[in-house]
Amino acid sequence: MMRRVLIANRGEIACRVIRSCKALGIETVAVHSEADAGSLHTVLADRAVAIGPAKAADSYLRMERVLDVAIEAGADAVHPGYGFLAENAAFARAVTDAGLTWIGPDPRTIDDMGDKERARLLAHGAGVPILQGSPRFLEGQLDGLEEAGAAVGYPLLVKAAAGGGGIGMRKVERPEQLREVVASTQTMARNAFGDGCVYLERYLNPARHIEIQVFGFGDGRAIHVFERECSIQRRFQKIVEESPAPRLSAATRNRMAEAAVALARQERYRGAGTIEFVVGPDEDFYFLEMNTRIQVEHPVSEMLTGLDLVGMQLRLARGDRDLAEEFPQASVTASGHALECRLYAERPEMNFLPSPGPLTVFRLPPEGHGLRVDTGYREGDKVTHYYDPMLAKLVVHAADRTAALDRMAAALDAIQVEGIRTNAAFLGKLMRHPRFRAGESWTGFVETYLSDLK
Repeated sequence: MMRRVLIANRGEIACRVIRSCKALGIETVAVHSEADAGSLHTVLADRAVAIGPAKAADSYLRMERVLDVAIEAGADAVHPGYGFLAENAAFARAVTDAGLTWIGPDPRTIDDMGDKERARLLAHGAGVPILQGSPRFLEGQLDGLEEAGAAVGYPLLVKAAAGGGGIGMRKVERPEQLREVVASTQTMARNAFGDGCVYLERYLNPARHIEIQVFGFGDGRAIHVFERECSIQRRFQKIVEESPAPRLSAATRNRMAEAAVALARQERYRGAGTIEFVVGPDEDFYFLEMNTRIQVEHPVSEMLTGLDLVGMQLRLARGDRDLAEEFPQASVTASGHALECRLYAERPEMNFLPSPGPLTVFRLPPEGHGLRVDTGYREGDKVTHYYDPMLAKLVVHAADRTAALDRMAAALDAIQVEGIRTNAAFLGKLMRHPRFRAGESWTGFVETYLSDLK
């Protein structure tokens, strides 16, 4: 029986997990750094425990400290949210070795999918299309690099084998740039992930970034919860997600979902996960990566289907019987159109530079009437430079895409923030941009129309 869950995270995702725990009658334990003392997730939880200084490396990333708090607080399980320790297989193993329940996939799966080059091979084995790529290159061992680059073709991407979410990814236009970019990416990857291995992958341009939400039951059964269009990005980071993906044929949509489920079944995947694809102009699609955790943008799928993905994670982890029978694929249906915008403390006019500071005014539109707001901040809080500058996620649902865009534009107009700068006006212009409203979406959209959006 799962009575108490420690949430090894902060901000809006910690608040989100707390909400589903409360709905299931599960007590919650929050952890926080010195900078997050008194923050919203600590107030909403049944108990909050300090774990260290402001820097994540000294607090949220301290595996031993987080685990000690879980044990001392009498937690039965640990939910990692996203980021921080969510895809750390060593932490997942430590949790289970301590006799607690890990609310996530098997550590072996985290290892397999966390190694991006190995994940490509596993996806290929499941019949999922992959882009032309190279073997991995270790730091200081670049023999055959130029030959590998020529085989992949230019332009190409240099990708950290242990990276993800756009971090550790550099584009190379010409052969003479390759060695320098590989060396710098290896250094960055070692500093960010503790692993300097990189590999080369064909760069598809123009391309769309479309992902499939999956949920596996740990026994070889799995379902999909449709796709999410995630092509609107800045600096390889998503800022808008929606479903259904505009201008995507039903045939391609179905093939992508089938491919994602095939990989989840092959890996005997357990819990919520996302399989990401890059999609070319002719709707040819290729495996990008698998995120072995709940995604930032999971509310899009929840609004589209009415499912509680976090609640399903909790129920699966606590051993609810016949969960797979309760949620067969035929029972998962989509209605209307859902859209999410990420509200950031940043300056779009200054290359999206973060804008930390006090939230002297922080008023978001009220939830209801097709609008959901997920946030970890309140008026009077301070946005620090220690963590990701996302302030909130605004998620709307409407009968069709046009109505959803109108609803989101109105919600963005209603935001009132003082003390820092945000991307609210930028997002509002995006919602009204004629090309975006026409359904155009590719990873270079923001760069192409940046002058219209600033």
